Amino acid sequence: MADAIIDRLSPSDTETIAHLYNSVFRPAHDAAWFDRRLQGRHNPLIQVARLGSDAVGFYLGLELKPSTHCGWLLGVVSDFRRAGIGTQLMRAAVDWAASEGYRYMRFEVPNSVRHSLHFGIAEGFDIVGIRWDGDLTTNLVIFEKALHEHHGHEAD
Repeated sequence: MADAIIDRLSPSDTETIAHLYNSVFRPAHDAAWFDRRLQGRHNPLIQVARLGSDAVGFYLGLELKPSTHCGWLLGVVSDFRRAGIGTQLMRAAVDWAASEGYRYMRFEVPNSVRHSLHFGIAEGFDIVGIRWDGDLTTNLVIFEKALHEHHGHEAD
């Protein structure tokens, strides 16, 4: 497993966010797209994974509701996949969400992205539902984890 350094970015750093997103996903989106998506969102978390001075992955999450932090985007540059970078980013996000007082962590993945389905299960998330996404024209599998279990203390 690679030993990445996880840095937190400001939500206003949408140029960096767009650059990282576009290095992993298509279609490309500009900084203004991320500005619009983040506008009015409470408590966003943006993390970048670095190996040395190279940014090799990113995580972007948002508050879904006061009790739940939702992982919106997680991506790793293709040359660095299968090195544990995504796992490190998600674990750092889970730790951050728990420290911020969230009770649950949630994320959704297309049913066709099998490695992400395996990832969610391996990281202790439960499948709590499926929903149709008309924009992606596919079913999304909804994963959720109770954070009090992650940190070993009782629920409120």
